[in-house]
Amino acid sequence: MRAHARWRSRRPLRTRLALVTSAAAALVTLGVCAAGFTIIRYELVHQLDLTLTQHATLVQQQYRGQGPQVVYGECGYLAAPACTQIVPASPAADPPRPYLLPVTPATRQVAAGQRGAYFDGITVSGHPARMLTTPFGTGQAVQVALRSDAVQKGITQAGELMAVVAGAGILLAGGLGYAVARTGLAPVARLTATAERIAATRDAGVRIDLPAGRGEDEVTRLARTFNTMLGALEESVTAQRRLVADASHELRTPLTALRTNAELLAKSDRLTDSQRSRATAGLQRQLREVTGLVNDLIELARDEEPQALVESVRLGGLLEHSVDTARGHWPEIEFLSVMTGDPTVRGVPARLSRLFANLLDNAAKFSPPGGPVEITLHDGPELTVRDHGPGIAPEDLPYVFDRFYRASAARALPGSGLGLAMARQIARAHHAELTAEAAPGGGALFRLRFT
Repeated sequence: MRAHARWRSRRPLRTRLALVTSAAAALVTLGVCAAGFTIIRYELVHQLDLTLTQHATLVQQQYRGQGPQVVYGECGYLAAPACTQIVPASPAADPPRPYLLPVTPATRQVAAGQRGAYFDGITVSGHPARMLTTPFGTGQAVQVALRSDAVQKGITQAGELMAVVAGAGILLAGGLGYAVARTGLAPVARLTATAERIAATRDAGVRIDLPAGRGEDEVTRLARTFNTMLGALEESVTAQRRLVADASHELRTPLTALRTNAELLAKSDRLTDSQRSRATAGLQRQLREVTGLVNDLIELARDEEPQALVESVRLGGLLEHSVDTARGHWPEIEFLSVMTGDPTVRGVPARLSRLFANLLDNAAKFSPPGGPVEITLHDGPELTVRDHGPGIAPEDLPYVFDRFYRASAARALPGSGLGLAMARQIARAHHAELTAEAAPGGGALFRLRFT
């Protein structure tokens, strides 16, 4: 078993497949040739046996009632008729003329009715022959023999022919096995080469070239799936690089301001009280921005919710708390909430609360002072948040949930551009769909559907 495992580990898949395919085809070829040889040998011998049987029947009809004797004795020649003799059950009744065919105890048993007819291979005048011994009347047996040279020669020739066919079949099986392995595993070889190239170059943009017109077999589906996986990997790598680049860009400005204010405060003995207060306030504000941005990035780095924190959550009570908190943060905005139901979902309350807060903060940020933000919770469950701000331009609509994406109308507003990206991630983690659309009459409408 260990030797077999080592053999498998040391042989490439193409070699193993070629050997297995060739061995299977070779076994089939040998089996067919062996079966063909057996059938040919049986038919040749059977035809000889039928001739002997017919001759014995003819002798029984012509010599019925006659005693033991040698009927024909010229079977030593190839074209001579069959040697024929009638043998009694008792040796005392043998004729004076010696028998040409061997008489054995089995022959006496057939004559005595103690044994059935049988065929036997003998030698007559130095030539191979086949003999039939069958009962004849009462107390006698008929023995008929014919030379079997031609039959044995035919069997030998058939065996040689089948051996040649088997050898050619095995060679052909080896060639076909190699061709099948090479052709069948060509996509696998390309897949392996592509994977090795990606590992060496770290270029996820490489794809497996699939020949045109190839059917949808298992290997082709594997290659297509691998290409799809590479596409997803490339998108992930691109998104990761973009996130790092955007994060570094967003952090550069507040960090620069932090360093400037820190250097300024380091020379506090040269500053007036008002300058020191402004620098301290700026430092605190920038620290909050950096802290919020880092926390948002940490939240976005999470792929799914911890299962230990998942519980049944009443969305009505959680939404009321989020709306009250938003009213405190945005006193100049009017939040109008309508709840036509109080559905329950499975989720993490703190994360869902963050999702609601991000949607409400985004709506309040774009609403004009004194403008309303309309929140509606339906059974379904479904939540809609609408503002009456400038809305979302059609060219910006596909990107509103991208990380760090900020439309031209939002670049002058506070924020890092991570709120909506985080909201969609939380929604997906809770098996919900978050979409954005232009609201009728102006403004933006965000729709959250739970499944």
